[in-house]
Amino acid sequence: MSPFSTITLEVEERVATITLNRPERLNAMNQAMKDDLRAAWTTVRDDPEIWCAVLTGAGRAFSSGADVESLDRGGFTKIDRFRELAMIENIRALPTPRRMGVMKPVITAVNGLVNGVSLDLVTEADIPIASDRAQFFDSHVSLGYVSSHEMVNMARRVPVAVCMRMALLGSQERMNAERALAVGLVTEVVPHENLMARARELATMICRNAPLAVWATKLGVLRGLGLPVEQAEEIAAGYLEVVEQSEDHAEGPRAFMEKRPPVWKAR
Repeated sequence: MSPFSTITLEVEERVATITLNRPERLNAMNQAMKDDLRAAWTTVRDDPEIWCAVLTGAGRAFSSGADVESLDRGGFTKIDRFRELAMIENIRALPTPRRMGVMKPVITAVNGLVNGVSLDLVTEADIPIASDRAQFFDSHVSLGYVSSHEMVNMARRVPVAVCMRMALLGSQERMNAERALAVGLVTEVVPHENLMARARELATMICRNAPLAVWATKLGVLRGLGLPVEQAEEIAAGYLEVVEQSEDHAEGPRAFMEKRPPVWKAR
């Protein structure tokens, strides 16, 4: 029996696939989904057999954002703190908690509509890709809410003017997949029927690489964002020094010289 009521979590060949699973509500976020996602990210973080994660939605939407019915009934815990949505409470590897703050790569496969708070699950992905049916918008101001962390994160992925247009027009305008690709919100657009196959293909390619090197590369880049180049390089160099002490670091050159695929152990 699944421990989750609003998502599914499947692990195969070192890849965890997390699916938002409230299709009858367009995968709208309620407190139960918030709690389920926090638990799922904790599993991804802590399970040594998971090297990469894919996140997607069931049905015709990725997520329509916060469940307005739950908001109206006061069904969220700390509804003014959406920054807790889908995050792990204590991510030691990053300077601040993040919803997908695991050191392992996250691919978000946007299968349809994305609105409001669920935009975070796109902007915080390492490799966001989209179906040609995907649409993006932010309805906060249309409902009397401030678009806060959603647009703060968005403005670090796309030009500020593009972010402001989405934020200020609210539910009155949607960005299609091709536009999202053009402005850098996603990295690739594929035919809808090929979306999950492509996401799994990318995850498989990531898992062919040395996991410690992959994770340290991600952390080095993220922790250096916003810092002067010299400081950012020092952070990345620290991760390099740590990984150089690992078994996998020695395995890479050895496998190359022996003309065989490397056998990574994540240690």
